[in-house]
Amino acid sequence: MVPRPPADGFRIALTLPHTTISASRWAVHWLLLGLTFLTTTIVGVVLTLGFESNRPIDLDQYVSVFAVIGSRPVVMLQGLGFSVTLMSILLAHELGHYFACLYYGIDASLPYFLPFPSPIGTLGAFIRIRSPIYTRRALFDVGIAGPLAGFVLLLPAMAIGLAYSKVIPGIAERGELIFGVPAIQRALEWVMFPGVRAADIYLHPVARAAWVGTLATALNLLPIGQLDGGHILYAFTADKHKLLSRIFVVALVPLGLYYSRSWLVWALLLFFFALRHPVICDVAPLGRNRVLLGMAALAIFLLTFTVVPIR
Repeated sequence: MVPRPPADGFRIALTLPHTTISASRWAVHWLLLGLTFLTTTIVGVVLTLGFESNRPIDLDQYVSVFAVIGSRPVVMLQGLGFSVTLMSILLAHELGHYFACLYYGIDASLPYFLPFPSPIGTLGAFIRIRSPIYTRRALFDVGIAGPLAGFVLLLPAMAIGLAYSKVIPGIAERGELIFGVPAIQRALEWVMFPGVRAADIYLHPVARAAWVGTLATALNLLPIGQLDGGHILYAFTADKHKLLSRIFVVALVPLGLYYSRSWLVWALLLFFFALRHPVICDVAPLGRNRVLLGMAALAIFLLTFTVVPIR
């Protein structure tokens, strides 16, 4: 039974769900965590070696890195700056959701990390919510807690990473992987590298990990279906959520046609797998504080979104 949340939504709940995690489930969590830590550390080695040699990132470096690791295993330590930073941001995001669920007595799993052999080493992380959410306030709080927690961590990580970054004319426009520049990154670059073009700044691996965090935050805040942004949208406009989700999915198509083909993939995945949202029969107002937090979520989305993440 889910306890009724407090009226103001900000007092500590006295009753938390008692969840017993089996040994096999713990093993799955630790295995995925370890594999994701391994894949992101390998990517960190690629980024660090490229950064130290002032070489733009090419796809062949993701293959040749295994020979380097095989001959000098200690080089894996150089990938920790990227992997630890990225894993911390992803963990903060998911724990934000998890603790919000605990607050409302909602049954939720610990985070599952997703290792993947890609230019960033992971597909992110997620938690499973195993019980219904009965109020719009609870839905809003669970949805926004992750992006807020992740953003609080990625912001100083980006600043620290930029402090160790360097200026090499045209470096960001060379190589086979060219990364977009979200507004939050560019704003910090203006402060730390006044008068320097974004294309001339070679990001330190810690800053690149924060960049991945901005990408994950922006994708999760898309106001579609059961994404974090979709939960926030539903909390505000439950009766229009279905229509608005479809409109935003369709809006991804021109982004895919004119800017990055990856948006077409996201549009298809979201259309077929993530548009439906569980119905919540609750008409209680969200209140002024949550409206302000909703505006903050919109600001974070605009600061972290880029129309061409990777090309």
